[in-house]
Amino acid sequence: MAKPWLPLFHYLPFKSRRANLYYITSVTFLCATFYGLGIWQHSGGISPIISASRLPSTPCITNSSLGGIGKAKDRSSAEAAANNVVTLDFEAHHAADHLIPVAAADLRFPPCDVKLSEYTPCEDVQRSWKFDRDRNIYRERHCPTLDERLRCRIPAPHGYKVPFRWPESRDMAWFANVPHKELTVEKKNQNWVKYEGDRFYFPGGGTMFANGADAYIDDIGKMINLRDGSIRTAIDTGCGVASWGAYLLSRNILTVSFAPRDSHEAQVQFALERGVPALIGVFASKRLPYPARAFDMAHCSRCLIPWGQRDGEFLMEVDRILRPGGYWILSGPPINWEGHWKGWQRTTDDLKAEQDKIEGVARSLCWKKLKQKGDIAIWQKPTNHAHCKENRKVFKFPPFCPAEDPDRAWYTPMDRCLTKLPEVSDTKDTAGGVLTKWPERLTSVPPRIRSGSLEGITAEMFREDTELWKKRVAYYKLADGQLATKGRYRNVLDMNSYLGGFAAALVNDPVWVMNMVPVEASINTLGVIYERGLIGTYQNWCEAMSTYPRTYDFIHGDSVFALYSGRCEFEDIVLEMDRVLRPEGSVIIRDDVDTLVKIKNMFDAMQYESRIMDHEQGPLERHKILWANKQYWTAPAPTEGTSPAS
Repeated sequence: MAKPWLPLFHYLPFKSRRANLYYITSVTFLCATFYGLGIWQHSGGISPIISASRLPSTPCITNSSLGGIGKAKDRSSAEAAANNVVTLDFEAHHAADHLIPVAAADLRFPPCDVKLSEYTPCEDVQRSWKFDRDRNIYRERHCPTLDERLRCRIPAPHGYKVPFRWPESRDMAWFANVPHKELTVEKKNQNWVKYEGDRFYFPGGGTMFANGADAYIDDIGKMINLRDGSIRTAIDTGCGVASWGAYLLSRNILTVSFAPRDSHEAQVQFALERGVPALIGVFASKRLPYPARAFDMAHCSRCLIPWGQRDGEFLMEVDRILRPGGYWILSGPPINWEGHWKGWQRTTDDLKAEQDKIEGVARSLCWKKLKQKGDIAIWQKPTNHAHCKENRKVFKFPPFCPAEDPDRAWYTPMDRCLTKLPEVSDTKDTAGGVLTKWPERLTSVPPRIRSGSLEGITAEMFREDTELWKKRVAYYKLADGQLATKGRYRNVLDMNSYLGGFAAALVNDPVWVMNMVPVEASINTLGVIYERGLIGTYQNWCEAMSTYPRTYDFIHGDSVFALYSGRCEFEDIVLEMDRVLRPEGSVIIRDDVDTLVKIKNMFDAMQYESRIMDHEQGPLERHKILWANKQYWTAPAPTEGTSPAS
């Protein structure tokens, strides 16, 4: 059917001059007409399209329900409602005096006394004397009660300087940052540490490192392979100033070094100033805070731990945290006692008896002694317990531990039993699954996930998480140029690590990451983190960390405050973050925007520079990212009073 208007449609474009005149005239007329109607309507000529009489008769919420305005306004609102007239209230209900002034908020976090500049709440030396000295229990974690907690900011000592950057920091540290000369006197003949001018130097020596840590590690490397990637994670018990761990880093071996708070003053603190992973810790009555099958290698160099005492329970704990096929290395008494007994001022019978006892415990754990050469002896844990079960017929002690979670290690009593390895179908199999070599280990699906032993976490979830954190860290670096600057940060803390994706994304940067798995987390993933070739420990963030103040350059936390909401005060968590963060260090926290606003107010009250950024997926996400930077301030000079210099 023909459309009658179609010819006109085709006709007009060909008559351009007449068409243009037609359109211009029509548009001008219509604009003038509707403009006039608009003026007439607003002048009262026509009633509005929606009149007041057509509005709902239900009155608006009265001012009194919004927080209470005066009685006169209540009466006027009531009268207006009675007359079916709506009264709209356009007055502001939030004034400046309703806000919390920063100055007032800052009073909640005053500086602590300068005497507390090295305060470690859960390993406080003064409090420790209240506890049992038997089995070194007094040296374990004993955190202050709620009424004992400090609500103040730990000051850096006067003259504190930003530590040297890695790798320079491995060999030197500022004296003002760790003002203790005790070790330079006590260990002056062993090359632990030297003091010259305004700094300490670390020559790489140790009690058993006559030719330095590098040469000592080379001697170990002649006995077991340290360079093929099969050994990635290590633990150093009684670490001194952590030179063993420091020099292993060049061999791509990541070491957790630990020592008690008060054995030698500041040894763990020295390690951290050097940019080497370390924690305060001790062999006593509790399990070490690491999962089973975590470390490829454990080391003791004259660490003075009584390995043979109490039926060898400390070696049983080493066995728990060693992966199948892992190594235990011992140097110092009683190893090579034949050549050192005079210098050690002990009898040959005493030293021989001690070594015999250690050898016996090792055999009862089914360890194999690989080699003893010079001052170094090395044992290897079996790859499974197939043969060890048969050995129980000969070695009745220690028995296998009863069925329990071998990864549980937060205030968990140490048992005198042998931790069972996962079952194998063949005597040549590795219990729990074979670990790939480093660096492939970082991104390979960990055995705990491959085997399905972590309920709810699949191989695909692991791969997705790895890729997700690559994108997130790239976004962080775009938003914070300091994180992107090589060498700006060295010691990094991840407060809620999950599968270790954040640390894995930083693997090519000159940093190390302490991965924390909160004990309140729904799934214990710390074993996965170690299977990736990373390090970490357990933590309850309602308590303090087992570390010195000013340990970390950078702190990251994903949904930490959401996890601890209702469990403890956010102020305590923020104060602990401030305690362990170095001056001019930075923080990135991911959480719900409402939570981050509260946390930001706390950081602002502590005079941090802070801002809330959009989620990497855009501004419509409720989760946001809080970035905060701690300003440089220290305790005043001794003659200047007590307030910090901001």
